[in-house]
Amino acid sequence: MQTRPRLVTNIPFWVLVIASLAAVIGGLVLVLAQVNAIQALVNDPNATVVTVYVAQSWVSVGAAVLAAGAIGLASALAVATVVSTRTNPEVAVETIDWTSDEETAPEQAPAFATAPSAAPTTAAPIAVEDADIETPSTAPAPPQAAAQKDDTDSAAR
Repeated sequence: MQTRPRLVTNIPFWVLVIASLAAVIGGLVLVLAQVNAIQALVNDPNATVVTVYVAQSWVSVGAAVLAAGAIGLASALAVATVVSTRTNPEVAVETIDWTSDEETAPEQAPAFATAPSAAPTTAAPIAVEDADIETPSTAPAPPQAAAQKDDTDSAAR
């Protein structure tokens, strides 16, 4: 029986959500701080061209980090949507009768049986030989072997 983990307990999903949120917040902070710096530099008569262009580069980097976080959040939303819309397969659960002391308890008809008129039947116990037990050479032959014809005729050789 294969079971799928719930999305709430899925660690990679939450790593994606947290990393995406961190990227969005970090990108926003970087962009807003550099835009404020550019506004201050544009109004400053002593500002140099280099400081203005460096602030513009940091705005581009912040925008890229912000976009990566937004893509991560969209991916997490898509994963959550797909997981929540797929159906779980019906799983038959077998109940165990813990009050029975017999090892060969009669089997009950499964709850998902298609024929409603089918009566529960008792299964015959299965006889299993232990392959690890060796028979000594002094043991008598089983009755099935004695009933077979002896094919070791010396004249046929």
